[in-house]
Amino acid sequence: MLSNIDWDDAFSNAAYIKDGSTYPDLWQRSADAFIAKHQDVELNISYGEHSRQKIDLFWPENKPKGLVVFVHGGYWLDFDKSYWSHLAGGASEQGWAVAIPSYVLAPEAKISEITNMIAQAIESSSERVDGPIVLSGHSAGGHLVTRMVCETSPLANDAKARIARVLSISGVHDLRNLIHTRMNDQLQLSLDEAIAESPALQTPMASVNVTCWVGSEERPEFVNQANALRNSWKNRVSNIQVTIEPNRHHFDVIGSLSDPDSPLTFALIVDP
Repeated sequence: MLSNIDWDDAFSNAAYIKDGSTYPDLWQRSADAFIAKHQDVELNISYGEHSRQKIDLFWPENKPKGLVVFVHGGYWLDFDKSYWSHLAGGASEQGWAVAIPSYVLAPEAKISEITNMIAQAIESSSERVDGPIVLSGHSAGGHLVTRMVCETSPLANDAKARIARVLSISGVHDLRNLIHTRMNDQLQLSLDEAIAESPALQTPMASVNVTCWVGSEERPEFVNQANALRNSWKNRVSNIQVTIEPNRHHFDVIGSLSDPDSPLTFALIVDP
């Protein structure tokens, strides 16, 4: 961790993406359109007492092959499940149930508390859907799903035992450098919490299969974050790989989850 690096710039995305500020509206419109046409969805399933502790559960046409959980990003500070419904499209068309949770955001919640909430959301979803569990997440969501398969994860053992695969899309796996950003005024990360909540600094479950997926046009730090997890876990898990998708940046790298035949969807659900 070099002190002369501008970590605000290193973690900045929208400023380096053409029309970056337009993506949230695009995501919201796509999500609304998907919900309007999806035949079988349960909205706002509670998994805790807070108003943001809700899950949307998208069912496939037939009996589910298993459960996919998608955890959204936004640096633990922004968004909710309503922006991402369309990303259930690929897996649900392939026969999987897909759960998308919201969670309480910083600064109201610490990252360690958000970790606990995601464990609760996965446990609640897993009670409704049988079969293997596949975890996926984008950016901060990539952190949260890889955090679930650390030995120090708060996830219940019966849910852990069902996890077949983790797909971290542009995930943040070492949180220490976030301490040096302006966003830490809201995240309120201490060094101790950053270490405890960094998957790359924790011991993983040995049985897990992990894919870190990142766009070739990402900020370099996100490629570094993918490689950091691979380098830390490569001799300690069943399998871990990094895939760099050409011509994709931080905001469009997730879009093909809506396509049942995309390489990203296949990385998520094929032969878990």
